[in-house]
Amino acid sequence: MQQFGLPVWKQTPFLRILLPLIGGILLQFYFQIPAGWIWWSAIIVIVLILLSKALTLPKLYFLRWIPGIAFNILFLAIGTILVNSSDIENDPSWINHHYDAKNDAVIVTIQEPLVEKPKSYKVLAKIESIVINDSIRVVNGDMLLYFQKDSSKPELNYGSQIIITKPLQPITNSGNPGGFDYKRYCAFQDIYHQAFLKAGDYKILPVTKTNWFSQSLINSRLWVLSTLRKYIKEKNEVAVAEALLIGYRDDLDKELVQSYSNTGVVHIIAISGLHLGMIYGMMAWMFSLFKKRKWNRFTKPVTILLVLWMFTFIAGAVPSILRSAVMFTCIIIGESMSRRTSIYNTLAASAFILLLINPFFLWDVGFQLSFAAVLSIVAFSKPITRWFYFQNKLLSGTWKLAAISLAAQVLTLPIVLYHFHQFPNLFLLTNIIIVPLSGLILFAEIFLLMISFVPFLAEMWGKAVEGMIWLMNSFIERTDRIPWAVTDGIQITIPQAIFIFGAIIFGSIWLLNRNKQMLFVSVLSIIGYIGLRSIDIMQVNQQQKLIVYNVPKHTAIDVVEGRNYLFYGDSSLLEEGFLRNFHLRPSRIVNRMSPGILKSVVINENLINSSSKNIIVLDHPLPYEKPVEKTPADVIIITKNPKLYINQLRDHYNFNLLVFDATNPLWKIRLWKKDCDSLHLRHYSVPEQGAFEMDL
Repeated sequence: MQQFGLPVWKQTPFLRILLPLIGGILLQFYFQIPAGWIWWSAIIVIVLILLSKALTLPKLYFLRWIPGIAFNILFLAIGTILVNSSDIENDPSWINHHYDAKNDAVIVTIQEPLVEKPKSYKVLAKIESIVINDSIRVVNGDMLLYFQKDSSKPELNYGSQIIITKPLQPITNSGNPGGFDYKRYCAFQDIYHQAFLKAGDYKILPVTKTNWFSQSLINSRLWVLSTLRKYIKEKNEVAVAEALLIGYRDDLDKELVQSYSNTGVVHIIAISGLHLGMIYGMMAWMFSLFKKRKWNRFTKPVTILLVLWMFTFIAGAVPSILRSAVMFTCIIIGESMSRRTSIYNTLAASAFILLLINPFFLWDVGFQLSFAAVLSIVAFSKPITRWFYFQNKLLSGTWKLAAISLAAQVLTLPIVLYHFHQFPNLFLLTNIIIVPLSGLILFAEIFLLMISFVPFLAEMWGKAVEGMIWLMNSFIERTDRIPWAVTDGIQITIPQAIFIFGAIIFGSIWLLNRNKQMLFVSVLSIIGYIGLRSIDIMQVNQQQKLIVYNVPKHTAIDVVEGRNYLFYGDSSLLEEGFLRNFHLRPSRIVNRMSPGILKSVVINENLINSSSKNIIVLDHPLPYEKPVEKTPADVIIITKNPKLYINQLRDHYNFNLLVFDATNPLWKIRLWKKDCDSLHLRHYSVPEQGAFEMDL
């Protein structure tokens, strides 16, 4: 854990400013520190610095902690300021501060080529201004547009401007337990609105607004995509080729992506530092052939940096590859200045720079995994490599690759378990085979682009590339079909993940340095994890609840008792893998549920009865005749868009709450809600408010 004879902490000045910066970002994001407190912090820092300057040497030594406190307060304040300045809600020109959905039209600029979806065309747009009566007000923000598919594709390209007369809709979550927080994901990118547009909802303006740099990158990206699609014919193979080379994932088959995830090699198709590292290694080797040339000292770093950054921007500058680009930049600059740099400091510096650019990168899963993987490889690959020694070069190289794969798992394990709820048991086998093969495919794709101007050669080479990708896909899919390829359904909380990190980090320090104190802390972390998990399991065993999921156009209800559940709803959800995995599976993982028999909850046709609750699922019209006696119900769930009126419903049932699920159209739910409000009846709209949960 030391380099060049110095402790890691002393080698990494950037780490000492990175930690308080992260602290400030978290503090501001979760607790919303008022601006006045930030200014008071700045004043305290100034006073402490002036005080340390005014002290004599003996007193300064005794109070040497003062500059350190001032230093940490300063970067805590910088972290809070970064979050404040990056949050578009604090921008006076943000559209939400001025927009009236009922009266205002919106002018937007298309930011990218349209992406074809099964039922629409999707594109990112920048909001330029709103039209208020006859005046135009400049505003700020981004939004997602979905254009209805008809006989022709909309004549829209990067830079096209349109005026939208249809009201914008806010980005929302499904609200299903454990579901992906899509609203926050979009908010971190300043996207708060969306609109589904038909032909009459917008008008194309005669002006365009482009940027030459963005246009050049888009043209380059489109040329790469068109070249790959021209010479690689098969759908799955060209989709993987696009993802592998430039991170374009819109054509990927969802089942294939799941197979890559289950086998532990999803980083191959999720553009990352691995790709940049391969290109860096190839270029470094090429320039090593000319290391004795004087011009090499200047030409090598400049050329490598230009190529790496061009590749980064063409790949979309996603956080994972942007982190790698910044890190490689730090390494290359350090090498060109003939300075020995600590890789830990380089990692801390790249993280510091990226968080200055966008503090919300901290919540990006790719960002977290990238740094954890590189740090883990740096810290553990050499100790693991020393476990075995092979004289045979092939065996030695294979073991080194295996050691890197093992090392990468050490610090990424808690992150993978928390975010993805699974662990790929065969990651070692798949990485040993797929990482070298994917590197070969990557260079083969680059060569294909280079010879694309010779169609005859490109045709033959394209078939070879397609064959290699088919081989890789086939291996992944067959490996995924092995019954024990993945351990699924793992659920841990953030505190539990922190305890796992503690056990790993302090246990590793003990193993590497034989520090008994670290062993004690590691054991305490394990005990803490076991304690939290035990409490969690006891709570789960006592749960008894009803969950009405927000699955558009589908009835989906789970009745839960302990760790068992029964599903009530559309049988198609049991067959449709994507809908089930996206909407239902996260909740079942979070609640640690599996199919089973319920002891104290009874489901009989459209009735769900527990010891204290009576729930009716209503999916048909009611008779016009009033019953002699009303049927009692705690909750009535209205599904399948039945033809009924709230007055009629009240005549038949004595209920406490109405729940409208996602099979009912929104316009009808809103009419029902108005009737409920006039009759003072409680109601809940699943499409608008998210999944409905109730204890039984």
